[in-house]
Amino acid sequence: MTTLEVALVGYVVRPEHMHLLIGEAGHGTPSTVMQVLKQRVSHRLRSQRRAWGAQLRLRFDRSGELLPRFWQLRFHDFNVWSHKKRVEKLHYMNLNPVKRGLALHPKDWPWSSFAFYSKRQPGLAPIDSVQ
Repeated sequence: MTTLEVALVGYVVRPEHMHLLIGEAGHGTPSTVMQVLKQRVSHRLRSQRRAWGAQLRLRFDRSGELLPRFWQLRFHDFNVWSHKKRVEKLHYMNLNPVKRGLALHPKDWPWSSFAFYSKRQPGLAPIDSVQ
């Protein structure tokens, strides 16, 4: 199994995609990191969907493939070189569920790193904070 060696600075998980702010990968490239992450999550969700039954109602894309697809095919990367840009991207990510009408405030969306940055509370994943 491939190990993901990357600093996680921020995240927001949405029903159909995610936003990640990560450091450089210890091994491989951002493409490798995303491939491994998407494969692991998709595999786990597919196997647990049977066990959870009606509790897990996720929409899977069925665009002519034998197996439905959970993640979008591609990802878009953006190099962040400054502290100012990291903070800007974190604000954008945390406001994303609000702009899409999924939450009234970033604190209402538990699938993000907002709690870590606003109250230093642990979230769903450990964060390597912006200094």
